[in-house]
Amino acid sequence: MKKYEELLIALRQVIRAIGLYSKKLSKETGLTSPQLLVLQAVAEHDDAMVKEVAKTINLSSATITSILDRLEKRNLVTRTRSTTDKRKVGISLTAEGTEIIKDSPTPLQEHFIARFEAMETWEQSQMLATMQRIAGMMDAEDLDASPVLEVGQLHS
Repeated sequence: MKKYEELLIALRQVIRAIGLYSKKLSKETGLTSPQLLVLQAVAEHDDAMVKEVAKTINLSSATITSILDRLEKRNLVTRTRSTTDKRKVGISLTAEGTEIIKDSPTPLQEHFIARFEAMETWEQSQMLATMQRIAGMMDAEDLDASPVLEVGQLHS
């Protein structure tokens, strides 16, 4: 087997592992990984603004707004417009949102992070450089991405 084939198989295994976890999360909670991360960010910063949540999980404000729309329809978050500045809208968890977070499984990235941080610093740097190079080779370095392990559609 050629080296590039072995690399593509390893990449596919990573994609499949993320996909399987995403299906498990969706089955157990009805949420996607980004939705769960938004809920967790809102829980950490009660009455947070969209911009704060976006910065916390490294996604665009537009993406966060779209996720919040779905979470609000499910009665997991509420948005409240500021009485002093109508441009500001605070986000809070509902009781149902709090329950989902309490009962949700550990995000896949926490498992990954624990193993990654157990590696030597030089190994971490080498792995990071390799993955950044792969992203560049796939013309993916400019795609909007957060540090969330989830499969989804790519939009250019």
